[in-house]
Amino acid sequence: MHVLILGGTTEARRLAESLAAGRPPGLRVTNSLAGRVAAPRLPPGEIRIGGFGGADGLADWLRTHAVDAVVDATHPFAGTISFNAARAAAGARVPLLALRRPGWEPADGDDWHEAGSLDEAAELLPALGSRIFLTTGRTGLAAFTGLDGLWFLVRSVDPPEGPRPSQTTVLLDRGPFTLDGERDVLRRHRIDVVVTKDSGGAATAPKLTAAREAGLPVVVVRRPPAPEDLPVVTGPAEAVRWIGEVYGRRGPLGQSSG
Repeated sequence: MHVLILGGTTEARRLAESLAAGRPPGLRVTNSLAGRVAAPRLPPGEIRIGGFGGADGLADWLRTHAVDAVVDATHPFAGTISFNAARAAAGARVPLLALRRPGWEPADGDDWHEAGSLDEAAELLPALGSRIFLTTGRTGLAAFTGLDGLWFLVRSVDPPEGPRPSQTTVLLDRGPFTLDGERDVLRRHRIDVVVTKDSGGAATAPKLTAAREAGLPVVVVRRPPAPEDLPVVTGPAEAVRWIGEVYGRRGPLGQSSG
């Protein structure tokens, strides 16, 4: 019995931990990571790093390695792999589950400005402020390169890649982040606008609370489209139950870690 977890997220790691904690005899778990982070937090189980070569390559991998079930627990903005997984699983006739963390919802006092892409987010900024806290990751900074009159604090796990705005300070850090820590970042760097992707989850949500408290506008980049007509769960415990059902086991295989 072989489960492939397309991971790289907190939810994927918790799922692997839950399966490892109560693994029945014969259950094999492979965690696939994209390899975009230099020193990722490795979950328990077998580790595979790198791409598959598109949907056809993934389908071949599923067949070659006798995979019985796939859980797509990738980042909400890793849209390509999710569509490739849907095509590959259908072609290889392997059950597929999407583990997607819920998106954030605005609360009273939030000043959110939605954007459909990083380019749209960049267009909104000149009217909102001049000192930008950019928390959209180390890629895609080219969208902001034309904004020479603005200053950017770019936070990412690894150093940014490609072109970046002319006035950029890089803050290398990894979540989860605390509310006090986010308050300090906004205050210390005199931030007046926050830019984020709608990643969801608790690890990076404190910046939204800190921005609300400070009365700052937040530009929120909406999630890209995701494959439809798939079973979807929002937490590792539900994914464990689904895997149990695939194997004809009613009830969880292990204890959920949240």
